Amino acid sequence: MSANGGTKAIIAALLANVGIAVTKFIAFLLTGSSSMLAESIHSVADSGNQGLLLLGGKRAKREATPTHPFGYGRERYIYAFIVSIVLFSVGGLFALYEAYHKWSHPEGITAWQWVPVTVLVVAIGMETFSFRTAIVESNLVRGNQSWVKFVRRAKAPELPVVLLEDLGALVGLVLALLGVGMTLITGNGKWDAAGTAAIGVLLVVIAIILAIETKSLLLGEGAETHDVAAIEKAITEGSEVERIIHMKTLYLGPEELMVAAKIGVSARHSAEDLARGINTVEARIRAAVPTARVIYLEPDIYSAAAEQAGTGSAAHTAVPGSEPGGVAGRPGS
Repeated sequence: MSANGGTKAIIAALLANVGIAVTKFIAFLLTGSSSMLAESIHSVADSGNQGLLLLGGKRAKREATPTHPFGYGRERYIYAFIVSIVLFSVGGLFALYEAYHKWSHPEGITAWQWVPVTVLVVAIGMETFSFRTAIVESNLVRGNQSWVKFVRRAKAPELPVVLLEDLGALVGLVLALLGVGMTLITGNGKWDAAGTAAIGVLLVVIAIILAIETKSLLLGEGAETHDVAAIEKAITEGSEVERIIHMKTLYLGPEELMVAAKIGVSARHSAEDLARGINTVEARIRAAVPTARVIYLEPDIYSAAAEQAGTGSAAHTAVPGSEPGGVAGRPGS
């Protein structure tokens, strides 16, 4: 994902939500509508969330340290996960509490009746602008993926988060407009409470989806199938490597992929040839998958004759300390 594209979408959403939150609060103070209060808190939560995403993006750019040798790229995932918690608690649970309170003590809207409808219509327009910006920026990196796959597979969390937040905000505004409108028509405040409850359920569902997706990123995801295939091709398409014994990939951050592979090489290579060949293979990997910035290749002696003879484990001769997961030259590691 383009970092600039994600930042642009976040800023657009932040500006829209700050403006919307102010107008919604004014409308709530004038009318006492619970739907307006729920939507006000929703917009405040969204504004805070966009601030968290910007902070996470800034902190993730810090240089690696001895304590954190792979850098701070995953900090963007942490702040995206915090966003899901804020959306669940401050947005969803508060709206459900307010809905319960208003359902128990329903109140109609008697003063400034035109205010909530006007505010909601204006808010829909502003939120549509923010949502459109997120869609445009997402389309630049989405490719041929469906929207569901894009949200589930994106390694950079900002655009999926903003997309889901904006979608939830638009649907929430429509629900609030429905609740307020029916309250004005019927004079029954329970319609307002029902709209508030629907907003709360919507926010809880979106928060759970975000939490599930960002948790997966925090745990550590590998490269997509097409990137794995490109890396394997880059490793084996030259004469330097006979075969890949095993390989693992891991995203250290949204734009930094680690590749670790144990490769079979010919016993004919000298140490100098082996070092030169590994450098060549690394260059091919980075050309094929630019996000592959951290690469570890562990050489092992490979014998095609032994493999053809069907000796299985004798197909390659292990270098001391080069068991899967070990480090060549460090026995017992």
